[in-house]
Amino acid sequence: MTPELLRETERFLHEQIPLTVAMGVRLEQLDGGQLLVTAPLEPNHNHLGTAFGGSLSALATLTGYVMLWLELGDRNAHIVVRGSTIRYLRPVKGQLRAFCERPDAAEMEAFRAIFQATGKARISLRVRLEHADRVCVEFEGDFVALRE
Repeated sequence: MTPELLRETERFLHEQIPLTVAMGVRLEQLDGGQLLVTAPLEPNHNHLGTAFGGSLSALATLTGYVMLWLELGDRNAHIVVRGSTIRYLRPVKGQLRAFCERPDAAEMEAFRAIFQATGKARISLRVRLEHADRVCVEFEGDFVALRE
């Protein structure tokens, strides 16, 4: 993915999902098979000075959403989260850093085929948030793409 595509997608998010502006969300990179999305701690902290659980959940959900948005490449599709589970393993004490692995090529091909045939497809994506090279949050979300 090109840096220009990431910037364009980031602008889209900031225009369409105002929370991303308030959180300071940045699409940092998509290479090596994973997407990195960040947000600063300052607007996302709780009363203890660590990342607020709601911000962590929102960033994890958004990271999965963006991965599917970029992989599907259909700007007329609606992408929604159908369900998710999240585990908070340890506090995040600095920049929020969310990583989503690119879906397996065969799984993505099947997803696209179902989407093209029916106008609706579902995929599960995993996101992890790290701080100081340790996994702090594990998220798994079921995302659905719908044709307009």
